[in-house]
Amino acid sequence: MNRITTVLFDIGNVLIGWQPERFYDREFGPERRKALFDRVDLHAMNERVDRGENFRETIYETARRHPDLEFEIRQWHDRWIDLAGPVIDDSVMLMRRLRAKSIPVMALSNFGIESFAYARTQFDFLNEFDRLFVSGHMGVTKPDNAIYEQVEAACGQPPQSLFFTDDRSDNITAAQARGWNTHFFEGPEGLAEKLMELDLLEPADLKETFA
Repeated sequence: MNRITTVLFDIGNVLIGWQPERFYDREFGPERRKALFDRVDLHAMNERVDRGENFRETIYETARRHPDLEFEIRQWHDRWIDLAGPVIDDSVMLMRRLRAKSIPVMALSNFGIESFAYARTQFDFLNEFDRLFVSGHMGVTKPDNAIYEQVEAACGQPPQSLFFTDDRSDNITAAQARGWNTHFFEGPEGLAEKLMELDLLEPADLKETFA
């Protein structure tokens, strides 16, 4: 195995919770949420945003096509910050521990242009990455092979020197197929163990959190 020189984090469900259904359950109740999501593919709508379409226009255009659900759909934009969260603090700690050891840490995330710009005003750690690979700016989303190609070209490093963690198995599989080192994220404890296994972190780096 080549020495790992760069660590890439997904953001949603790795550093920040991303389960919009929880917001809609809380605000409108599970039955109305289920009816809404069954009728309107809001995740497909969000995929358009992640590919670079305008955040507000995409959501409002979808809402206009469903007048009886317009208010609910607009919440995806108007209260986006309430859809995202909570912060996964231990994952943020791991990211900061890596950077403290002068290991380049980058983000590779499906995220819209405007929504990510807004998120950076709300979550300070999003401004701490050494480099950002945000799908909206790249015009392609994971797990499309092209997004990984763009990362490799930008980093100028062999795939075997990259380590990537993500909560979606299809994104991990696509990275593995290119020779990346990967970790399927199920929680910060597992990620911490993997980083120690790869000698990127040591137990002393984690004693305050994972004692």
